[in-house]
Amino acid sequence: MNSSSVKPIPAGMHSITPHLACSNAAEAIEFYKKAFGAEELMRLPGPDGKLVHACLKIGDSQIMLADVREECGMKGPDALGGTPVSIHLQVEDVDAVFNQAIEAGATLIMPVMEMFWGDRYGQVDDPFGHRWSVATHVRDLSYEEIQAGMLAMFEQNQNG
Repeated sequence: MNSSSVKPIPAGMHSITPHLACSNAAEAIEFYKKAFGAEELMRLPGPDGKLVHACLKIGDSQIMLADVREECGMKGPDALGGTPVSIHLQVEDVDAVFNQAIEAGATLIMPVMEMFWGDRYGQVDDPFGHRWSVATHVRDLSYEEIQAGMLAMFEQNQNG
């Protein structure tokens, strides 16, 4: 094989790709199909039936996932007491995608609302402990407008 024909970044991949550890990766794949319209690109089960690797496409991006394997140091959000990471999903219609995710079994964390940076934005947790933020950009704002909106939000939160 001619190594010069091998692309260092395979077609369809971006520079950063989330790789999720899920308590039941096969169920997670079905959830992501229902919630976010994911397309399954590949699935590699191990000899024990657990998924060693899977790849999905959501929009123009890919995510990888596998079953939790604590013996290999691959812990899921449950073992960690939650997740400090939010996977951000930019979509054409945040309300439709958000409602679809809730109907598929996601847990509401923050309802969709207009945000100071110009997006309609909300957050859900999937049934496997991963946090997703979903947004549609609705207004172009300058840095100064975003900063003023952020300060106004903090002031409003402090004054209750």
